[in-house]
Amino acid sequence: MRQVSLREFRTRGAKALAAVPAGETVLLSGQQGPAYFLVPVLGDVSLEERELRRAMAKASLRESWRIAEASGLSGMGEEEIDREVEQVRTTRRRRK
Repeated sequence: MRQVSLREFRTRGAKALAAVPAGETVLLSGQQGPAYFLVPVLGDVSLEERELRRAMAKASLRESWRIAEASGLSGMGEEEIDREVEQVRTTRRRRK
């Protein structure tokens, strides 16, 4: 995997990727660290898209877990979660 700075990619575009071998994933990184992956499409696009969506869902789930851990909500049980959901639904119904 090659790493290219976001700044270089923005200013030079395809030229910034010229040194990357065909089929290799590129990591775009900014001042705060890794930002994006550029993943080449090989073969069946629909399978590639499915794998990409799965990876995005896993990343989103990990972020949700991180937020829950930081806010102290990671230890909630099912009953507590159900109460929270019902409370939000009730509040939304009252607004309408």
